Amino acid sequence: MAWFKRTDKGIKTSTEEKKDAPDGLWFKTPKGNIIHTRELKNNSYVCPDDDYHVKIGSKEYFEILFDGNKFHELDANMKSGDPLKFVDSKPYTSRIEQTIKKAELNDAVRTAVGKMNGLDLVVACMDFNFIGGSMGSVVGEKIARAIDYSLKHKFPFLMISKSGGARMMEAGFSLMQMAKTSAKLALLDKAGIPYISLLTDPTTGGVTASYAMLGDFNIAEPGALIGFAGPRVIRETIGKDLPKGFQSSEFVLEHGFLDFIIDRRQLKNRLTTLLKLLNN
Repeated sequence: MAWFKRTDKGIKTSTEEKKDAPDGLWFKTPKGNIIHTRELKNNSYVCPDDDYHVKIGSKEYFEILFDGNKFHELDANMKSGDPLKFVDSKPYTSRIEQTIKKAELNDAVRTAVGKMNGLDLVVACMDFNFIGGSMGSVVGEKIARAIDYSLKHKFPFLMISKSGGARMMEAGFSLMQMAKTSAKLALLDKAGIPYISLLTDPTTGGVTASYAMLGDFNIAEPGALIGFAGPRVIRETIGKDLPKGFQSSEFVLEHGFLDFIIDRRQLKNRLTTLLKLLNN
C-alpha cells in the first residue's frame, strides 16, 4: 500500500529546483508588518501600515530629493588618510579599505548639487554603513567644501545627518571638524544663504554638538534617535531611569530643540516650500 506510505526516504528536491524567495524581496518592520521592497521604495522607504521610516543612505535620499535622480557629486574620490597610524583590532588603513569595498562608499558622507522641484540645492548626506557614519577629517572637509560651493553659487545647503559621532581612529583630527564645519556655517549665515539641517536615525555625538544643530531650521524624521551621549550612557551616569521616548525626535521637539518633524514622503515638497519662503 505504497499510496499512504513513503517508499523513498529523504528529500529528493535538488538545490537547483528549490523555489525559495530571494533575499531582500520583503522587508519586515519592528512592529511585524511586512512590505514588498518595490512598494517600500515607491513609498520613500516608509512602511504604509505603521509609518516606520526605514534607515536609508545617501543613494536613497538623493533619489528622493533630486529631480529625476540627476545630480553632480562633489569631491567623490576623497578618502581618509591615517594621520595617527592608528591600530586597534586591525590597522585603520585596513579598516578603511574593507569598509570601502563592503559599503561601496569612499567615506561616511556624500555631497552633491542638483535641482529639487526646479530649485538649485547642495546636499551633504551621511551614510551610517561607513564605520557608523562617524565624522572624520574627510567628512568635515567634504562638508566644508560643499558649504564653499553653496557660498560661491548662492545655493541653499541641506545637511542630512546620520552618525554615531566623531571617529575615534582620528582622535583630535575628528574633533577639529566640529569647529571647522561650524565656522563654515557661520559664513553661510553671514551671506544670508539658507541652511536646513535634517536629523535622521541616529544623530549623536560630535555631529549633534556641531553642524546638525546649527540649521536655520532643524528638522527631523519621526522616531529618530537624537542626542549627544546615548541613553545607556546617560542612564548609567545619572543612575536613574529615563523618561519614556527620551531622545526620540518627538521628545526633542517637545523640549524645543527642533522646529518640526517631517514625514519622508513629504520631505521634497515641504523642503521646496520652506526654501521658497526663505528666499522671498
